[in-house]
Amino acid sequence: MAELVSQNGNKVEFKVSVPANEVSRAYQQVWTAISRDVRVPGFRPGKAPRSVLAKRVGMAYVESEVRDRLLEVHYPQAARELKLNLVDASIDPGALADGQSFDFGVSGETYPKVVLGDWKAVTLSAESPEITDEVLEQTLTDLRERNASFESVERPIEASDMVTIQELAEGGEEPGGSYPVYLDKAEAHVRDALVGRTSGEEVEISVPAHQHGDHEHPATAVKIRIEDVKHKRLQDLDDEFAVSLNFDSLERLRADLKGELETRAGREGDSARREEFVTALIAGMEAEIPRALLTNRREAMLEEIQADLSRQGVKWAEYETFMEEQGKLSEFMADLAKNAETRVRRDLALEQLAEELRMQLTDTQFNAALSALAQSNSVTVQQLRTQLGPNGLNSYYASIVREQALSLAISQLPGSQPQAPTSEQAPAASGEIVAEAKAADGEAEAHEVEAAEETLAEETLAEETAAQADGTEATEKTEKAE
Repeated sequence: MAELVSQNGNKVEFKVSVPANEVSRAYQQVWTAISRDVRVPGFRPGKAPRSVLAKRVGMAYVESEVRDRLLEVHYPQAARELKLNLVDASIDPGALADGQSFDFGVSGETYPKVVLGDWKAVTLSAESPEITDEVLEQTLTDLRERNASFESVERPIEASDMVTIQELAEGGEEPGGSYPVYLDKAEAHVRDALVGRTSGEEVEISVPAHQHGDHEHPATAVKIRIEDVKHKRLQDLDDEFAVSLNFDSLERLRADLKGELETRAGREGDSARREEFVTALIAGMEAEIPRALLTNRREAMLEEIQADLSRQGVKWAEYETFMEEQGKLSEFMADLAKNAETRVRRDLALEQLAEELRMQLTDTQFNAALSALAQSNSVTVQQLRTQLGPNGLNSYYASIVREQALSLAISQLPGSQPQAPTSEQAPAASGEIVAEAKAADGEAEAHEVEAAEETLAEETLAEETAAQADGTEATEKTEKAE
């Protein structure tokens, strides 16, 4: 049971009392988990007495696990019961004992007051890309390209060939790595150096100065030997080609491919309209955003970037020093702050929209969402709750409500088709929910129709059938020559 103690502006305090029977249930769950996971010599798994297990792991550990379980469930429940959207909060837990009620206090800060403009008057102009005959034919062409085969030939190199080259060290003595180069995708300086040459020749490729990521590469020269020349052979666009991709006929391939393109076009249009609406919603919003809210978001995003770098074996201190040496650290931090503000404004606008539409989830619906999220991340629901923590669970609940409110609001606009909320609209990774990560990437932008057609032409059934290509080889080292 939750009780509001005080609320002064954005500052709020409340207390929660968990019934004794639920405390006992949490103790039972923790003891069961310990009995299952902790091995005690002389006892079969799950058969060791609690007194022995307590000596093994310590009662402090048991109480900590019970306390965490209770807070993970009852803190977000209390926030929802009191209809509080908390930016952040500190929790002061009371005494804990099996068979007794457990009380804890919470002090935190709610989101600021937000006033939205007349969002019901918004007119959306974004449309789904049109799937023309040209788009369909281009997609079929891409399928043929991805399923092309390569045959060795004895002739001068042509612009569409695949050439296997071997790097030579200075002086042409010690051979380096050997890898394929697809000339129809290669840089102009590589293609110009190789076209017209023949197998066995040694060629020097002049690589101009260029920038790759954060690195400046000076002009250089790479000496290589041509080991093999292969001609690209495209299959005819006929029934035989369709059968090779597990379709009954070319007609069936065309029909299924067009259906897939139209489905993707529909999703593309929905996404564009959602972003268009959110942009309009934010533009008409009035709110005084606390500096602490922006700072918390920026720090969370920076922590996730640091974690990503760490997973790649890069220390943040080294990366920070590198950016400073390149004169890009100030720009990076400015972009981070800008993206943090964009995300905060987006969340505030959608929170208020959900409030106006009276959107909420029942405990059953939220638990179902948690189960789906846990399954998609290959963890148990309890493991997911532990990973998220009380604040993370509260944030996840809010994120689902925001997305459902967005779908409902768009469905109410003149001329709009109803959009049923789906699980795809909720964040799929727990790290994204807690840290609001990937700061430098910014928010997703609405796609132009022309760009969408290009994307659709690449992301279609071709992705599902590309693995059947005969003779497609890895090109990981091509960059050395490019």
